[in-house]
Amino acid sequence: MTETKTAPISTTNLDRYGSAPLPWSRACDVLETDTPTADLTFFVSTVRPDGRPHSAGVGAVWVDGALYFKSGPGTRRARNLAVNPACTVSTRLRGLDLVMEGEAHRVTDPATLERVVAVYRTGGWPVEVEGDALTAPFSAPSAGPAPWHLYRLTLHTAFGVAGAEPHGASRWDFAH
Repeated sequence: MTETKTAPISTTNLDRYGSAPLPWSRACDVLETDTPTADLTFFVSTVRPDGRPHSAGVGAVWVDGALYFKSGPGTRRARNLAVNPACTVSTRLRGLDLVMEGEAHRVTDPATLERVVAVYRTGGWPVEVEGDALTAPFSAPSAGPAPWHLYRLTLHTAFGVAGAEPHGASRWDFAH
């Protein structure tokens, strides 16, 4: 396991059947191992300016202890995040359902863009950095045309429910 930059400040056991609290490292290990090569879909939920929810599937990667995802600047998701960065990201991992709550902010740092692009490429997506955004010959149809913005999720809280041994359910809180 790579040491994560995001370590919880507290863990709450939510299991009602006597299982031990789940360690955050379990989620991190699966995220690190399975993104971007496994067939995972992450659902980013944002809030429209009028308060209505919006959710959309995205391709995301776990890099150096943080979750990154992309979005076309004209998408509903990007427009919502520009007004209100609060969001949730949900996925079903190997043996663990995971919901992460926090704030997503656009990443423009060249070194971070290059590091994340390198991880996306290991999954077969021929993405490149162009200026402060990403470009590639293709992406999901819902992403809109390139260039795409990259976002980093800053975790506030996460919830995990294990569907495989060892079973359990936990809440992890993070400093923010």
